Order: sequence, then structure tokens, then C-alpha cells
Amino acid sequence: MSTLIRPMRIADIDTVRAIERASATRFLGTALAAIAEDEPTDARTLEARIGAGDALVSADAADTPIAFVIGRPLGDDFYVEQIDVAPDHGGKRLGAALIAALAARGRALTLSTFRDIAWNAPWYRRLGFIDVRDDALPPLLRDIRAEHIARGLDETLRVFMHRPAGPLNLP
Repeated sequence: MSTLIRPMRIADIDTVRAIERASATRFLGTALAAIAEDEPTDARTLEARIGAGDALVSADAADTPIAFVIGRPLGDDFYVEQIDVAPDHGGKRLGAALIAALAARGRALTLSTFRDIAWNAPWYRRLGFIDVRDDALPPLLRDIRAEHIARGLDETLRVFMHRPAGPLNLP
């Protein structure tokens, strides 16, 4: 299957939100099943990321998004806020290709994810991300942690991760 990574467009917002909602169903059957009920990223946030050039999609041959990543600059890094792949397109390395596209922009990447979910921290480690110790979190990441706690996320289950700037070479 041929895919294209391109900037997200306003017209993609409903599709992207549907991808995020469908991807959350992967948490069903885990201790984090409630995540499947969370609302996807709101349209205003997506519009802001699109306007800033901080949103990418992987689109199929019909130019329909099947995976996406959004984030924002955070100090000298780029903070990955959300990345999802439509469940029926999983296992095709679309997420890794999106991370590679972000890495190609020349900034270090930072994110927060679930520590023990196979498609979260263990997956990112395979892409070269390393855990950031809680006692080493800089103020900007401590602020994000506070945002997460305010939203009701259990930060004891999460880890911040960092990937130095540089290309991500996919096999």
C-alpha cells in the first residue's frame, strides 16, 4: 500500500478525530480501558496545530488520512502531543514514518506516554527515545505533567521520553 506523509488540512479534522477515537479502542481489555471513552483532540486544537504547521498525516492513495501526529514546539524540542494510526492500518510502520518525518525537521523530540503499554513507551524506545527521570524533568515538562494531572491522567503510569535531534533511519 502506498502512503504519503503530508501536512494535515482543516478538511482532515473529522477523519483525524475518528482515527483517534478508533485507536483508543486498543486500550479496551487493559487496566486503562477508560481511555477508550475519552474525547479525541478537539477541533480548535487541531486547527491551531494545522495553522502552526505542527500536524502531519499519513494518507492513503485516495488522500484520506489513515494516521496522524500533532505536537508543538517546547523550548528547543518538539513535543509530540498525539500520534494515532487507524486500527485497520496498524503494523505498517505508519507511526514510525510519522516520527521519522518529525525527526527530519532537525529538532529533538519529547513526549509523554504510558510506561508499560506495549505500543507506548516500549515502542518509542525502539525508535530511539530514552526515558527522562522524574527528578530530571525540566520546568516545561513539569508544567505538562501538571496539565495531565489536571485532566485526570494518572502520571504514576506515565513516563516522559526524549529523542535527540537527528534522522530516524527506518529499515
